[in-house]
Amino acid sequence: MSKRDLKKYLNELTKEQLEEQVLELYDKFKDVKVYYDFVFNPRENDLVKDAKLKISNEYFPIRGKKPKMRRSVAQKFIKHFITLGVDSFIIADVMLYTIEIAQTLSAEKDIKQEAFYKSMLNSFEQAISFMIKKGILSDFKSRVVAISAETLSQNWMNQYEFNAIVERFDY
Repeated sequence: MSKRDLKKYLNELTKEQLEEQVLELYDKFKDVKVYYDFVFNPRENDLVKDAKLKISNEYFPIRGKKPKMRRSVAQKFIKHFITLGVDSFIIADVMLYTIEIAQTLSAEKDIKQEAFYKSMLNSFEQAISFMIKKGILSDFKSRVVAISAETLSQNWMNQYEFNAIVERFDY
């Protein structure tokens, strides 16, 4: 069904029928419930606190001994925040936090997996693209430059790619 057909169908419904359908969607689909719960009670601070806790747990586990370092955990939160329509500044903050917490671990522990560094570069590129698209890159300039500088100080294998990304922008 196209969006146009859906609009036509919705216009034919009475207010009561429309309310009934929305309530049915709310009951049947978790995503609809999550969306409406967020719309009416955004609690962005709680969402961010929970996301950052779970992301940091990937690199500094509360239970267990070995960090899992899964980028996918952060990516799920970021995707979820974008879907909900969370403020762009909050999303950018979580994107950069993910890289910063990984760098904190890297400073403490020698990481040999090339995939880790490639993954962090992908996260960095996605964060930069997102901030450019939203027009907020200048608001995060100091953190972006600090992340790049940290890759140099830790001698990451792809440090020059991080540096090249930062150098492309005229601040």
